[in-house]
Amino acid sequence: MANIISVIIGFLSLISVAVAFLPFVGWLNWIIIPLPVIGLAIGCLSREISGRRINILAILLGFFRLIIGGGIF
Repeated sequence: MANIISVIIGFLSLISVAVAFLPFVGWLNWIIIPLPVIGLAIGCLSREISGRRINILAILLGFFRLIIGGGIF
């Protein structure tokens, strides 16, 4: 059950990160990144790794967008 919740949170996060890749909405990543972190924590409670991988991908894409947009460093 925890993996299903983690996968749902991961897909919602990936969709949100994709929207935040548009110009002038990169600041949304500051709001979006905590969501996959919560999904990752929930995914760690299950045996399957699909939810964890989706959330890690969303976190990495969000941080990448923040780095290229000048939000970090």
